[in-house]
Amino acid sequence: MQKSQDIFQYVAQEKIEMVDLKFVDLFGRWHHLTIPVSQFNEKTLTKGVGFDGSSVPGFKSLESGDMVLIPDLNTALIDRFWQPKTLSLICNAAEADTLNFFNNDPRFMAQRAEEYLKQTGIADVSYWSPEFEFYIFDHITYASVINLAFYQIDSEEADWNSGSNDEQNLGHKIPRQGGYHAIPPLDNLYNLRAEMVQRVEECGIPVRYHHHEVGGPGQSEIEIGRHPLTQAGDDTMLIKYLIKMAAREHKKTVTFMPKPLYNEAGSGMHIHIQLFKDEKPIFYDAQGWAGLSQTALYFIGGILKHSPALLAFTNPSTNSYKRLVPGFEAPIKLIYGLANRSAAIRIPKYANTPETKRFEFRPPDATCNIYLALVALLLAGLDGIQHEIDPEAAGYGPYDENVFKLPNFQRDQIRSLPLSLREALMELENDHQFLLKGDIFSEKLIQTWIESKMQLEYNEVRNRPHPYEMNLYYDV
Repeated sequence: MQKSQDIFQYVAQEKIEMVDLKFVDLFGRWHHLTIPVSQFNEKTLTKGVGFDGSSVPGFKSLESGDMVLIPDLNTALIDRFWQPKTLSLICNAAEADTLNFFNNDPRFMAQRAEEYLKQTGIADVSYWSPEFEFYIFDHITYASVINLAFYQIDSEEADWNSGSNDEQNLGHKIPRQGGYHAIPPLDNLYNLRAEMVQRVEECGIPVRYHHHEVGGPGQSEIEIGRHPLTQAGDDTMLIKYLIKMAAREHKKTVTFMPKPLYNEAGSGMHIHIQLFKDEKPIFYDAQGWAGLSQTALYFIGGILKHSPALLAFTNPSTNSYKRLVPGFEAPIKLIYGLANRSAAIRIPKYANTPETKRFEFRPPDATCNIYLALVALLLAGLDGIQHEIDPEAAGYGPYDENVFKLPNFQRDQIRSLPLSLREALMELENDHQFLLKGDIFSEKLIQTWIESKMQLEYNEVRNRPHPYEMNLYYDV
């Protein structure tokens, strides 16, 4: 819907009653406000709808909080979870007086990154394909107060319920870490996942497939195709919303937390990357290693070089580093390899044509602000091309071995990913010049990110007694 008359015609034709305006804060959470259709007019599209930017994390201070939301007509769709017929629009945040888009709006940063890519002359479009892993649970309770800290999760599929007599028990429980591609009746979430896929495809996002993932107590995965950077960010926000809402309609609850269960498979958000120029893929070379061009290898070199700092954006939660531990498929070493799922970067064997040739960055998880994560990855890869960082010469591989099975002395010689959010933030403090290219990130934004994550997340978790510490130390 490129023209305003198209949207107003559509609103009348579909008998829309409400218009919902969605936008993302600095740390990756969606917010919204809703206006009745009587207030949706040309002024809404050109002047925006006012809101308090000082109440949005990472946006404005109290004394300069007035902002407006400018809808993007290309994101228009009907939100079928709402009872009054509601049109959903994703928005950019803008200054209330000048109507200039807000520089720290993550979505606007993504749009500027797409323009910067064109300016480099390296490529004119980047394509991104996140994978969505998540847990579907039947129940969760949690609390953290001065004298109490606990959480309790339940899943109908979990093997811990094999002896339950609370209600009719039909058996067919999935063993720990035994859920990969489980089939019904073990997989009792197939209908719900299928409905989730239908909801996603109704919004114009093609889905490759869905399946039960490794985690026995309800872990699932949905994969989509590739999209340009900003659209990939929009789609990610929308898909997470649709999945959660579909589950809620069935009295289930979904979490994209990287590690909600101890000693069970974590949930990542692997990201596949491609670059095109003049509609031609530039990551393919039939004569190159694994079919990759030298440009692709330089891009990989840039990502691996800057990965310790990148994780501050791609894995920005304390929980992220409970997933990045030995013994699971989550990567912990800065290496790349063909079909190697223990590597930080995997080159899929089956992606062997010019159009499909790509690689996958495996560390990220869905606690990231997807727009910032994709922008940071793009800037790191471009830095690798601009400085011709060859990943083999830099010592990142390629590795064909499962690094978890290497002897300790060999494994210890391979550079590791950060072990904690604090370590990743310190890496970002020391390595962020590559993020300043194109005037997309700023020093101030990066410092805001580091300070907020340290004070409001890392320190808040570190300073609290952990329930397991009672087991370890109560009787000392």
